[in-house]
Amino acid sequence: MSTTLTLDTLTITQPDDWHLHLRDGPALHHTVSDVARHFARAIVMPNLAPPVITTAQAADYRERILAARPKGNDWQPLMVLYLTDNTPADEIDRAINSGFIHAIKYYPAGATTNSDSGVTDIKKVYPVLERMQKCGLPLLLHGEVTDAHIDIFDREAVFIERTLNPLCVQFPGLKIVLEHITTAQSAQFVASGGENLAATITPQHLLYNRNDLLAGGIRPHNYCLPILKRSSHQQALIEAATSDSGQFFLGTDSAPHPQNKKENACGCAGCYSHHAAIELYAEAFDRAGALDKLDNFASHFGPSFYGLPVNQKKLTLRRAPWQLPATTQLGGDPMVPFYASETLQWAVVDGE
Repeated sequence: MSTTLTLDTLTITQPDDWHLHLRDGPALHHTVSDVARHFARAIVMPNLAPPVITTAQAADYRERILAARPKGNDWQPLMVLYLTDNTPADEIDRAINSGFIHAIKYYPAGATTNSDSGVTDIKKVYPVLERMQKCGLPLLLHGEVTDAHIDIFDREAVFIERTLNPLCVQFPGLKIVLEHITTAQSAQFVASGGENLAATITPQHLLYNRNDLLAGGIRPHNYCLPILKRSSHQQALIEAATSDSGQFFLGTDSAPHPQNKKENACGCAGCYSHHAAIELYAEAFDRAGALDKLDNFASHFGPSFYGLPVNQKKLTLRRAPWQLPATTQLGGDPMVPFYASETLQWAVVDGE
């Protein structure tokens, strides 16, 4: 750990984001610029429309992302393939040989944004998972069941029992990341697993609970999937994130949507946080009295799990309250970011 903490400043190793949505087209101008300000690398989600299901498609998408990177910036996208019922096992070999694909993403069909092409039965992809286990390529899980009769607040817990636990038994050597965990059950399951099992935690699930979505009126810009849970689950996530366990690390799940797509009769899921991502995490860790644990969570545990070097640059934050904007831009459209108009206590002031 390389944290330098005083009363009013915090210096950490430059962080990475291990779960990020950039979208495509004009949106990239804003999303790539935002993540590249303070982060060195990011795992880029493949749920475009159509999804990124082949190594060749990932190569093309990567070039579009790099073309949107600010001049002189060396931030790097870490590409991911979208797993389908029909993904051939030899696509894993092409992914490994590419050098730029770092994981495969499992979406249960219909679970979240652009997931209709996802897996309908995980047993259909066992040959692919066997190849991934052999090659050491991580599987990233959107951990929810999609059954209509399962309560939306219970879908993550049911996924653990029905899918994740059998998966860990069937493929004990497979590297698995349970992404954007939202429940005490997930935190406990990951903590009790081996070193090949990890989880990412978002800023919204550390700072908010379902009261912030529903109490006093519906707040569509706090709606994400998996959905915010009760405060006891929020507390379990805070304890996991600040536990200094290498099985939990930063993954924003920053997901941009135009304001008019969120504020309508069927608002879409996703919170955009890369306007102030590391500052939001600093807020959560400060409230928990655990600022000294942020460096490992944000900058060390992710690279260790993925087998990548830790960044050499540093990032300094200062305790200096500032108000987030009410809106930002996404392509040519206004967007309401996470924590809009709220005050954060920490601001990035320096990067070496």
